[in-house]
Amino acid sequence: MPEKNRSSISLKFSEFLLIGLVILSSVCLTFNSGKFILNFKLIGFNVLSTIDKGVYHVTSGIKDTFNSVGELRRLRKDYNELVKRLENYEEMQRTNADIRKENQRLKEQLDFSISMDEKNIPAQIISRDLDSSFSYLTIDKGSINGIKKNMPVIAFQNGNQGLVGKVVQVGTFTSQIMPVYNQKNMVSARIQNTRDLGLVNGLGSTDQPLLMQYIRKRVADQLHYGDVIVTSGESDNYMRDIPIGTISKITEVNYNSTLNIELEPILDFSRLETVIAVNQRELNDKKHSE
Repeated sequence: MPEKNRSSISLKFSEFLLIGLVILSSVCLTFNSGKFILNFKLIGFNVLSTIDKGVYHVTSGIKDTFNSVGELRRLRKDYNELVKRLENYEEMQRTNADIRKENQRLKEQLDFSISMDEKNIPAQIISRDLDSSFSYLTIDKGSINGIKKNMPVIAFQNGNQGLVGKVVQVGTFTSQIMPVYNQKNMVSARIQNTRDLGLVNGLGSTDQPLLMQYIRKRVADQLHYGDVIVTSGESDNYMRDIPIGTISKITEVNYNSTLNIELEPILDFSRLETVIAVNQRELNDKKHSE
């Protein structure tokens, strides 16, 4: 290697060595003067405390998360209990409303029963024979309660008195009623305002109208929709003037001398629950004892 290059390298190395010694000397002087002291205990404390703080935040976060989950479960449980209580309350309110309606309905029937001149026996409908032609109702009263065959049966519904039918079969504890809408039940009836006499029977279903026959054509102009048809009281089968239905349609047939009249029943038989069987030959003890 040329002499000149070796001198240059040696010079640079000497310079670096000199700089290093100066720096080392400065550090040593600083240590000796006490202005730059490494406190390893303090450094360790800072490091450990920083780690502790991090661990604390992590564990606190986990703890808060578990607490939040537990709180959420408790709130959900409380919510479900409140929903159940609300449902029970609403059910209780509906039940109370139904009971009040039932009590009101029974009170109206009881008042009506007491007001009648004839002895009567309130009864509950317990089954229905829905045969398309010959329908029957079964009630929960029989001979042990004083029910007899051919007793007329009426009802009080929504403030209206109406004819149900008559008793056709009596057992010890139950009886069977032939309702007015049965095809076989022919009821002697009158148009209330004109007093014209005819016969009423049904078509076997509560969904169909009642029919009135044998009303002369010449009285057609005296009849109106809504006119009330009542029992005639003849032949002693039914009491007089018990409402049966109202005129809903009047038809004239050329080859027939009488009118075909359709009636809408006074009673809603599909909703009928209680009836009253009437003993026309005995007085009402309840009414006359007051």
